[in-house]
Amino acid sequence: MLFDLDGTVLDTAPDMHRALNILRREESRATLPFDLVRPRVSHGAAGLLGVGFPDADEPRLRTLQTRFLEIYRAGLSVETTLFPGMDAVLEDLARRGLAAGIVTNKAAWLTDPLLDELGLRARFACVVSGDTVAERKPHPLPLLHAAKLAGVDAAECIYVGDALRDVQAAQAAGMPALIARYGYLHDDDDAASWGGDGDLSQPLELIGWLLRSGRL
Repeated sequence: MLFDLDGTVLDTAPDMHRALNILRREESRATLPFDLVRPRVSHGAAGLLGVGFPDADEPRLRTLQTRFLEIYRAGLSVETTLFPGMDAVLEDLARRGLAAGIVTNKAAWLTDPLLDELGLRARFACVVSGDTVAERKPHPLPLLHAAKLAGVDAAECIYVGDALRDVQAAQAAGMPALIARYGYLHDDDDAASWGGDGDLSQPLELIGWLLRSGRL
C-alpha cells in the first residue's frame, strides 16, 4: 500500500494554516480562517500562498515561499496528527504482512523530520519525497521508485491520495488508485471525474475495500 502524505496519512492542515497566518501577520495582514486554507494544503506552499497572497507577483511569491517554509519547518508537528483511523489501518496492514509506503511531493527536508518527530518512519517500508527522484507526481516515476524500494512490482501496489495528480500518477504507474475523500478536496474538485478505482470517506474503509476486491 502506497499513500500520499498530506491529506491522506497525516492531517497537516493545522500546522500549515498556522504557518500561513504567522506569515500574514508578519506582512501586516489579517489572519485567514481555517476552512479557507484547508482545501489548499495538498497543493503545497504554492497553493497556500495563492490563497494567502493572491495579489503577489512571481518574484514576491518566491520570497514569501522561502519565509513560509522557514516558519513551517520550525513547527512541523505542533498540531499535525494521523487522520482518525489511520493508526489502526497501518497496524492492520502490518499484521497482514502488507507493507506500507509514502509517496509525497513534499520535499525530503520536511518529510523526513516530520515522520521522525511523529515516530512514524519505521512504519513505512519506503518514503519517496518530492525531490527523491527527478520527477514529481503526476509523473509515475515516484510511485515506480517506491515499488522498487519496497521490492515489489508496481502492479502489486495500490496508491491512496486526495488529489487528481495522485490518481494520474497511479494510473500511469499501472496501479489502482483510491481517492481519500476525507482529505483536502476543494468544493470545486470533481473527484468523481478523476477515474479512481474507489474512494474512501475515512481511512478505516481501506481494509474493507481491500477485502472486497480480493486483495486481502
